[in-house]
Amino acid sequence: MENILPAYNDPLFSILLIIVIALIISVVTYAWGLYRQQKEEGNLLKFLEKFDSAECSLDTDDMPFETHMFKPLTLLAKAFENSGEYHKAINIYLYIIKNIADEPAKMELMERLGNTYLHAGFLERARSIYTEILRKRPRNIKVLYELGVVYEMMHHYEKAREIIEPLNTLNEDTHTLSKFLELSALISDKMLRADEKAEALKTILEEEPKLYRQIVDTLLKLDTTAAWQVIDPQRIKEVIDILWFLPNSQLDLDIITSNETLSTLYYAKGYLQKQPVAKSGFFALDMLATARESGFEKGDLLFSYLCTKCKQSFPVSFRRCPNCMAINSVEVEEQIAKANPQTDYSLF
Repeated sequence: MENILPAYNDPLFSILLIIVIALIISVVTYAWGLYRQQKEEGNLLKFLEKFDSAECSLDTDDMPFETHMFKPLTLLAKAFENSGEYHKAINIYLYIIKNIADEPAKMELMERLGNTYLHAGFLERARSIYTEILRKRPRNIKVLYELGVVYEMMHHYEKAREIIEPLNTLNEDTHTLSKFLELSALISDKMLRADEKAEALKTILEEEPKLYRQIVDTLLKLDTTAAWQVIDPQRIKEVIDILWFLPNSQLDLDIITSNETLSTLYYAKGYLQKQPVAKSGFFALDMLATARESGFEKGDLLFSYLCTKCKQSFPVSFRRCPNCMAINSVEVEEQIAKANPQTDYSLF
């Protein structure tokens, strides 16, 4: 016994013992990590099974997956998404995600899948996908924004506002987004009186001038007098379509006749009888006004709406771009057209 005990005090024995313990810890850690990875993959497969749909015309159940298929399939899915065939894109994304092992690529495709669900209008499914991504990668800024969009479209504005705090933590400038959500919640509030809404809208405009177009449009529906008080003659371009389609009963002639651009707009529209002396600075308006002065009164304006971020053009106005979901990115483009003949036909 006396000969054995000194071995425990041998420095070489201590080093060997430390090495053995380190190896054991490494093996256990590796085995645990492998187990966790397999469990995560199993959980992800179970999660994705909820989104399988028999409605898709693409049968991928018996299609063997090869690594070289990854890029062509993702391009095909994106092409389907861009053409509006969302069900086909979704089916392909689900198939790829279930068959690839690369975790970063899998998360990127999960994000595309969520985005496809969002554009297709499957908001609850998009919410589930984004939540699953954030469970694994809570610092994903793009997905945080997209989850906020989903909550906003579901009119869950309090939930959407909860996204602001983590974005602030990630050093994102969320002032405009915060005011945009405040405005959206205010507009949808059925409990506030019209005068209370009007005052709140003017306060938001003071705090975030970028929301000018939305606030003017909403105010004109609530309180015409309050709306004309905030209409800025220097920002008529932003609301030219809204002003063009205003009925005669909502015009403030004192404000209109004191501004050359507004006077030209409503002379070209046919609401004013006297042509302004100065030009408005808008080519289409000045051309219509000149034509009307010459006796041609069948001119009209057509409007299209450009997203200044993704450069997509749309026939109707938007608060968020339908393509890239940007806010405050709409640019109004006007062009001269021949007025459609008015009829007295009714559907009722």
